[in-house]
Amino acid sequence: MKTDLHTLTHAAEDSNLHYGAVVPPIYLNSLHLFNDFESYANVDRFADDTFIYGRCSNPTVQIAEKKIALLENGVRAAIFSSGMAAAASAIMATCSAGSHIICLRDVYQPVKRFLNSYCIPNLAMSVTYVAGQDLCEIEQAIKPETSLIILESPATFVFTAVDLKAIADIAKKHNVKTYIDNTYCTPLYQKPLDLGIDIVMHTLSKYLGGHSDIIGGVLVSSDDKLMKKIHSEIREWYGGIIGPMEGWLLIRSMRTLAVRLRQHQETAMEVARFLEAHPKVKRVYYTGLASHPQADIIARQQTGHTGLLSIELDAPLEKAVEFINALQLFGIGVSWGGFESLALAPLYNATDEELEFLKLSKNGRGLVRLHCGLEGTDNIIQDLTQALARV
Repeated sequence: MKTDLHTLTHAAEDSNLHYGAVVPPIYLNSLHLFNDFESYANVDRFADDTFIYGRCSNPTVQIAEKKIALLENGVRAAIFSSGMAAAASAIMATCSAGSHIICLRDVYQPVKRFLNSYCIPNLAMSVTYVAGQDLCEIEQAIKPETSLIILESPATFVFTAVDLKAIADIAKKHNVKTYIDNTYCTPLYQKPLDLGIDIVMHTLSKYLGGHSDIIGGVLVSSDDKLMKKIHSEIREWYGGIIGPMEGWLLIRSMRTLAVRLRQHQETAMEVARFLEAHPKVKRVYYTGLASHPQADIIARQQTGHTGLLSIELDAPLEKAVEFINALQLFGIGVSWGGFESLALAPLYNATDEELEFLKLSKNGRGLVRLHCGLEGTDNIIQDLTQALARV
């Protein structure tokens, strides 16, 4: 039986097609030629290894798409030029003017901005925001015009988890599509399609890319009809396909995904335990800790944990800034999932209204998000120790 490791390293690749090259080439061409006009006129654009024009598909990108579809147990994947391009495309593929959307409060902030600033005023859509832990709240929010439920589990501020199978069951009962941002777990540590979710999205700048040199996004589904719509009516018309160079870099990165994740998890677990026991740390948010409030849900649907966590210092707000600035090994940046360790206070400038919307106290401004990179567990803990000593 072929495993995820085989998929990451060899699936969808045939060296016989590329003169025996162990690494597939980068197809930088914009178009593909046909032997005769009849072949062009009758082409099945969705057949494997059929290519017409670079805005529609690319051989290098298709290899990466096939790998990700296999990893998520989906029938087809579509790679986009950014995670937001993928997220917006999923919304546009499943909703129409006047649709109602149910969205978790703590999904990726730009997704909420897209809903609030574009979909509501321009497409007459409506959105109900929910916490996600109360299944009755979700079901009661469903209306006749509800088209989509937007999920992220675990979310990446305080790492709340929601019961994906239970929510998927509710959605199917009401003929509503479900979408999840699965970037944190990757396909190796969580497979939402197996739990009944309709569409899975990954931001490729995070663990799938893993080297902080790719911007991209991907959608995967078990619904072939929906994926064909996303390919031909959404990505092709909006022109949002990723470039072949980035597709090739993604193939390269996925070969080491399993070993990178294993190390990120090992480091973050030790760091989380160290911080949980530290007298200057009030609380640690990490899905791998037994103290996580949704530990039972996490155990049912996740098979691993990655390198991202958050902490709340037992100190005034300004001390969070001092702590971040005192770190020497951690960079200060908005992303995560690469080889480098990062620190940020993502809610530092949040308004009272924004914190209330997220159901966080004013102390949420001092929440510090840490990404544990590949610099070595001892080095990372040593840096955290010296920075905490200055608080």
